[in-house]
Amino acid sequence: MPPSLTAPGGLLISRRAALAGAALAVVLGASGCGQDDAASQSAASSGDPRLTHLAPAEREAAPEISGESLAGEPVALSDFRGRIVVINVWGSWCAPCRAEAPHLQKVYADLRDQGVAFLGINTRDASREVARRFEESFGITYPSLFDREGRQLLKFRGTLPPSAIPTTLVIDRKGRIAARGLKALSETELRSLIDPVLKEG
Repeated sequence: MPPSLTAPGGLLISRRAALAGAALAVVLGASGCGQDDAASQSAASSGDPRLTHLAPAEREAAPEISGESLAGEPVALSDFRGRIVVINVWGSWCAPCRAEAPHLQKVYADLRDQGVAFLGINTRDASREVARRFEESFGITYPSLFDREGRQLLKFRGTLPPSAIPTTLVIDRKGRIAARGLKALSETELRSLIDPVLKEG
């Protein structure tokens, strides 16, 4: 049996999971609301440094993320190739995630027929069931990857990494990171990240 550590609340976690969590903490930032130099590379600033737009020439390819959804089905970013994809990083334990969840679902419902897909990345939740209850309580109907140990999040290092939870990324039709929000988003803020990409044709 692998060595284990005791987490708050008495939950036993493997040493491997603990190390992965430590690595994830580096990505997320100790304060949970960190920023990085990429935020200064915005070609179209909204006035809020936590909202970043990148001109097409500045964009880098998003990493391929994949795994199982909270429903236990395979899902990958490549499933939505050729579409705009809004990636939202969230956890049921995160109060700002609860605040923005209704806005995400509303914008998804409004834009899905225009070729905009949504994909969540659920992280650091103890179980799928806990995360599913969150989705049910807010009526979330788009899929989320179950990424308890943050392995999919770590793939964003070196490009335009999410450094806080919640984080929302907008991927353009060519699979490049086009915009990012490092905060709980209002409906207006979420649309401000998506609309310029949607208009690119």
